[in-house]
Amino acid sequence: MGKLLALAVVGIVAALIGERLVAFRYRLCASRVLKPKQLPNCHLIKGIETGAEDIEILPNGLAFISTGLKYPTVKSFAPDKAGKILLMDLNEENPQPVELRISRGFDLTTFSPHGMSLYIDKDDTVYLFVVNHPQHKTTVELFKFVEDDNSLMHLKTIKHELLPSANDVVALGPDSFYATNDRYFPEPPLLYLEMFLGLTWTNVVYYSPKEVREVAAGFHSANGINMSPDGKYIYVADLTGHAIHVFEKLENLSLSFLKVLQLDTMIDNVSVDPDTGDIWAGCHPNGMRFFLYDSENLPGSEILRIQDILSEKPTVTQVYMDDGSIIQGSSVAKVYNERLLIGTVFHRGLHCKL
Repeated sequence: MGKLLALAVVGIVAALIGERLVAFRYRLCASRVLKPKQLPNCHLIKGIETGAEDIEILPNGLAFISTGLKYPTVKSFAPDKAGKILLMDLNEENPQPVELRISRGFDLTTFSPHGMSLYIDKDDTVYLFVVNHPQHKTTVELFKFVEDDNSLMHLKTIKHELLPSANDVVALGPDSFYATNDRYFPEPPLLYLEMFLGLTWTNVVYYSPKEVREVAAGFHSANGINMSPDGKYIYVADLTGHAIHVFEKLENLSLSFLKVLQLDTMIDNVSVDPDTGDIWAGCHPNGMRFFLYDSENLPGSEILRIQDILSEKPTVTQVYMDDGSIIQGSSVAKVYNERLLIGTVFHRGLHCKL
């Protein structure tokens, strides 16, 4: 009787592990075959070699690019070099990025920039929020852009216990924002265990100097976050949940869940076209290749365009797909004046004319 019970327990445990393994491979899109879909007018951006994890563009065409991210489980081609913020003028025929100088007093040696967001006040002062991971910790850095000499003035470093693993931010004012936390455990192997078990412990946090609180929860891995042009809706990408969650922004800045759009890829950053309201998403079509980097089995890149996300049947269009032969690990897509910029977590950047 004891042996039969032991065998039954072993069988149940094996079945549970098997089910978790199948679910884990599904969340990482491990079995997805990458079929390239190219755009005709694209070229690699000279000067971007270690990623363009996030991209923000001012109305005048100046693009801010975060590069050189160091992050647990993520490949880096320059692990000993600090990250940078680059600036590129999209009004030029063949724009090339230049490094932005950052004011004294900011520790450039441990700079590891991640998600970004811009805020322009009524006096046209430009504030840049940057998620930073100095020595794998998490801060949000606030800068002011000085256009006269193309530099960033560091204003302050934001730390909080409710922001233990921030991934991306969307600015609400000169000192307030929503931020996503993308994981619970800080380092492997517990991070992999979190993904394997399919835990939904990540969240969205509202931050201001006077108040910090959780405003949404229950994501597998809350990643990119952005806001509709009218400021009424917040979009949150769930990386391993293969979904974009839509929330209504309430007067007290809480978030009210409206709907979820399920997709068949891993959505990283989500950008919003300020003119049309369309969502552009940088995606990882095979996350297993992305997390377990192998030069013989490269991670691909996928770009989606989502139109009318608030409707009953949004239109989802695959705009671009690469098997890793051109760019690896796409994280963001941004449009400006019939141009498309595609950024990656650790690889190259692509500039396309639509």
